[in-house]
Amino acid sequence: MRNLSIFLFLLLFCTAGNSQEAGEGKMVISVLTYNILHGATTNRDNNLDVVAKVINELQPDIIALQEVDFRTNRVEKRDINTELALKTGMSSIFAKAMDFDGGEYGQSLFYRGTFLETGKIALPGAPGKEPRIAVAANMVLGSRDTIKIIGTHLDHVENSPDRLAQAKRINSLLKNDKFPTLFAGDLNDIPGSETINIFEERWMSTYDKAAPEFTFPSHAPERKIDYIMFSPENRWKVLEKKVVCDEIASDHCAYLVVLELLPQK
Repeated sequence: MRNLSIFLFLLLFCTAGNSQEAGEGKMVISVLTYNILHGATTNRDNNLDVVAKVINELQPDIIALQEVDFRTNRVEKRDINTELALKTGMSSIFAKAMDFDGGEYGQSLFYRGTFLETGKIALPGAPGKEPRIAVAANMVLGSRDTIKIIGTHLDHVENSPDRLAQAKRINSLLKNDKFPTLFAGDLNDIPGSETINIFEERWMSTYDKAAPEFTFPSHAPERKIDYIMFSPENRWKVLEKKVVCDEIASDHCAYLVVLELLPQK
């Protein structure tokens, strides 16, 4: 995960974990995006059980996690990614965005199966600012369809030109992608903003545009900044979406979407 150009090949074939082939061969999967406040909780007690409880109650097939610490001083040198993988019974990968506080800081992807291949993409940003990345993985579902998930956490600065550049870079990843793709993360911008409009030029959103489900802050949500999107439009159907706000587990709410993977036409 440390080299932009290197992809880790893990398995040629893998089994779907909790994805469901529901009625007449339908393939249904659930996807969660969750910014976990580097595992600290809003009580600042590093109690990962409350984070795992949110995940285990939702039972997602795929998760994109943001703000994940690896052996930093502030989480007492713990490996947050691996601990959560053990607590949820899922496979996981961690991608470092930067060295931080005696350890590393980045993002994770979780899956109830094994990954086919994984990679990290550096995103543009001004020198001296927090580095931003996207983490990607391919996996094979129980239907033997290969899909891709891209997770990210964009620049948080208001009216950031870097965030716009990061959105355009992620959009460019679709150019030659041959697999149905999911995109999830903390985009740090609201529906109707220039950032989200850029994404929606290439991706289909899952939120209700007439009444967006607020995801931040968890104790009193007042805006939506966490998203799940998909491409292409003709390969996915949204069946259900849910926002779960545990004000102790994180300062963000968890956002879950259940989708059906439609047959190739």
